[in-house]
This record gives sequence, C-alpha cells and structure tokens, in this order.
Amino acid sequence: MVANGAGATHAGHAVEAASAACRPEAIVSMGFCGALDPALEIGDVFVASAVDAAGRRFEVCLPQSESPHTTGVLASIDHVAQTAGEKKLLREGGASAVEMEAGAVAQFAAARRIPAFCVRSVTDTAGQSFVNDFNKALLSDGHFGTIKLLTSAFENPGKALPELLRLRNFCRIATRTLGEFIAGCRF
Repeated sequence: MVANGAGATHAGHAVEAASAACRPEAIVSMGFCGALDPALEIGDVFVASAVDAAGRRFEVCLPQSESPHTTGVLASIDHVAQTAGEKKLLREGGASAVEMEAGAVAQFAAARRIPAFCVRSVTDTAGQSFVNDFNKALLSDGHFGTIKLLTSAFENPGKALPELLRLRNFCRIATRTLGEFIAGCRF
C-alpha cells in the first residue's frame, strides 16, 4: 500500500516507487471522487470501468463484489472540479465521476501491462459547487493547506466554514463506505 498527495504527479511517483520495490500483480487506485452523475450520493462507491485522462482512455478491471456500487467512466483531471457547471461539462464528456490521481496510475499500469483497478467513494455531489477554493489551497506536496483553507474561509465565514465542516463529515462517510467495499471485494 502506498499513500500519496492529491494529483497525478504524486500518484505517478508513488506507484513508480512502489513498483520498483516489488513486482505487483495488479494495482488498485482508491480514494475519493466527486460525482458527475446526479444519481450518485455522498458515500456511494464508484468503480471505474475506464479512466479518461489527458485526452486518453485507459480501460481498467472491475473487482468482484456483491456490495452496492456504481460503475462507469472516471474523469481524472489536474485540479479540483470546483463548480456544478464544470462537473456538468465533464458529465457531457461521458464520465460519471471525477478525481485527480487515477489517470497517472492507469497510464503507469497500461504501459507495463499490469492489471489496474480503480475504486472511489463520493465526497461531493454533481450539483454541488464549492465556496472554498480548494485549488488555491493545494500545496506542492499534494496536501491541502489547512491554514490556507481556514484563512480563505474566514473571508466568507457564513458559507465557507459550514462547507468545510460538511465536507469533513462527507469524507468520514466516504471513508467508511470505501473501507467496507474494499473489505468485501476481490481484485
């Protein structure tokens, strides 16, 4: 298991370093995603059948699971999808969910002919726009700067602070459902 920060660069470095230490039989990319499909709700598990990244589509494997989940195309982009409008445009391109790391992992696996899987849990819905600018708070190490987020949130405390608290709760829900799914599936 390898943890990395947000973004393709960090995910690519992590999977490359881990693969240099061992010869993986398969690679599983897992984490959070934003919904593009309006039917997806907070905590729903999304299993990618393909990953769209940088103008390419990478087919990925589907794990065996009887747990509830949705399957579809995952858009892997280089920033947080901040608005419902941006999410709608990505949906029109055929994707059902969006995130920032799976493209690099899928590309790495495809180049080496290693089976890849991609499982995510939803932290924000298709119709949700963020008040907080998560892209401005993203640090070079791939983590979100707490001080940057809080400083920015105090500029609009009536909306931005409650949003951060809701997102924290949504991430807890997504963590639980993702863990339960992973525990009950076979790769």
